[in-house]
Amino acid sequence: MRALTWDGYRNVRDLGGLPTPLSPTGVTVPGRVARGPRREWLTATGRADARAWGVRTVVDLRNADEHAPWPGDPEVAGTAWVGVTIVHAPTEDPDHAEFREVCGPILDSPLYWRHNARLLPALLRRTLDGIGRAEPGVLVHCSAGRDRTGLVVALLLAHAGVAPEHVAADWAESVRAMAGGHHRPEDRQSAWGDAEVEQFLAESVPVVEDVAGDVQRVLDVIGLDADARARLRDLLTRSAGWDAAPARPA
Repeated sequence: MRALTWDGYRNVRDLGGLPTPLSPTGVTVPGRVARGPRREWLTATGRADARAWGVRTVVDLRNADEHAPWPGDPEVAGTAWVGVTIVHAPTEDPDHAEFREVCGPILDSPLYWRHNARLLPALLRRTLDGIGRAEPGVLVHCSAGRDRTGLVVALLLAHAGVAPEHVAADWAESVRAMAGGHHRPEDRQSAWGDAEVEQFLAESVPVVEDVAGDVQRVLDVIGLDADARARLRDLLTRSAGWDAAPARPA
């Protein structure tokens, strides 16, 4: 099952199990990469659930000012996660004037994804390279696990040969999972009902499909080299005889 049950955690899925012609099994390899929201929502039991799934590395896409626990988080939120390597790999730079101007109004929409790649290619390149070099299983997360995580996961899945419609369907699951929920108070989707969600998806799914269908060009814009691309593809498609390179320091 792609949907994972980790105590205290919502919107968490294994990237394995999606159809791809690039894998000998016909699907992406399970147990390698999971996607989710801020890890501070995990309870002590949830951390144990994640470790049982196989989490060894967390790639945190958030900016430094987002790392602190929130009121109401479980007690373990502010403690070290023993046995798990945390890699900080932000995909955004709020101090970048053009990024702030162009992307600020659309950060909860995939409309900003191509701009992110164009304006901040080095950040996305470092993130993707870090995932490819991390020890699996890898948990990739941001705050809601929908926008920054959505971009990174869309690139991972599309590059692994998953068809655009399946990439977009996976992203849509996260939109539905987080709408009406208690994440960032300033996130307008926190107050959305079903009708608003479905209207947003009708407008946005084609955008995700467009990015996924053009993944190699997006990776060209980012400047991801051939070795990094091969590692990322193998991560989700090669079942045996595959080992990660040593993780680079955060």
